[in-house]
Amino acid sequence: MGAHAASVASPGGPPARAPFVIARSRRVRNRLWWALCALGLVILVVPVVWILYGVFDRGVIGWRWSVLWTPTQGVAGGLSNDIVGTLLITFGVGVMATIVGVGCGVYLSEFMRPGMRRSVLRGAYEVLSGIPSIVFGYVGYVALDVGLHWQFSLLAALIVLSLLVVPYIAKATETSLNQVPTAYREGGEALGMAKSYQLRKIVVRAALPGMLTGLVVAIAISVGETAPLLYTAGASEYYPTGALVHSPVPYLTQVVYADFDSSFPQQHVLANDAAMLLVLLVVAILLGSRLIVRATQKYAPNRAFAANKTDVRRSFRRRSSQSTEALFEGSGPHEPAAEKLDQ
Repeated sequence: MGAHAASVASPGGPPARAPFVIARSRRVRNRLWWALCALGLVILVVPVVWILYGVFDRGVIGWRWSVLWTPTQGVAGGLSNDIVGTLLITFGVGVMATIVGVGCGVYLSEFMRPGMRRSVLRGAYEVLSGIPSIVFGYVGYVALDVGLHWQFSLLAALIVLSLLVVPYIAKATETSLNQVPTAYREGGEALGMAKSYQLRKIVVRAALPGMLTGLVVAIAISVGETAPLLYTAGASEYYPTGALVHSPVPYLTQVVYADFDSSFPQQHVLANDAAMLLVLLVVAILLGSRLIVRATQKYAPNRAFAANKTDVRRSFRRRSSQSTEALFEGSGPHEPAAEKLDQ
């Protein structure tokens, strides 16, 4: 016992640790892996930066602040009517798709039992997420604009765009709810909470950051869509009337699509301005979502787990330090730590 303790602890000092040697092949593999990760990041970031630079470079050159409050007038004017139409469509899609998508995700995660019906519904929205957007637009045109005689209208555009982004919201909601620990639900049941109350006060709050992330991604996708709106919303040089049917709606992506290759220089400038405004709108939505997610992060299970893990580590280090101090307390040249261990 004394010999073993002497090899572990030295008189008057902490225990000596053997040096940890990392194999050279392992260091090479680690550096190679990090190099490949950095290369993948560069391959992803460089095209994005290049596209954004092109959009802002062309938009800033011919930028006029008057485009924000001047409506379109033939081949000139501004983009105020298109901005209002885009915000109206985005708000409507956000409300409609959130109700349907979140409801679908909650139903599949919390109320539907595992089985064939659940697999069929989950497969249905996964297949729906893979359908091209122009197919949504054509089906909406045939079924709503022509079949129901709505013509180009706001309601048709909202329905088609909502169907386009609902799968993303449903998938994000279901995934976020499934990641909530079972102990949260068991705790609610132990306190006698009803299923609906437990879902509102505990489960949804814990899953809220992931749900909001999926919702924001879906809204950002809807902001940049053009093909479905060309078939359902049409185009207009006037402000939205507020009518749900029989009234075309202006929007920014139509300006980019129609005016980018026009023979009039004024329309080129409007297309560049519209593209830059779309990018700024998407960035604003993403930044706003990050602030909301950060505010709701205190209910996330991962943060609670990380905080608990940090507390455990601090407690372990504190206890280890106290044990080491108690072990070597009072030891000197005539009373080594090894002798205390022998006793």
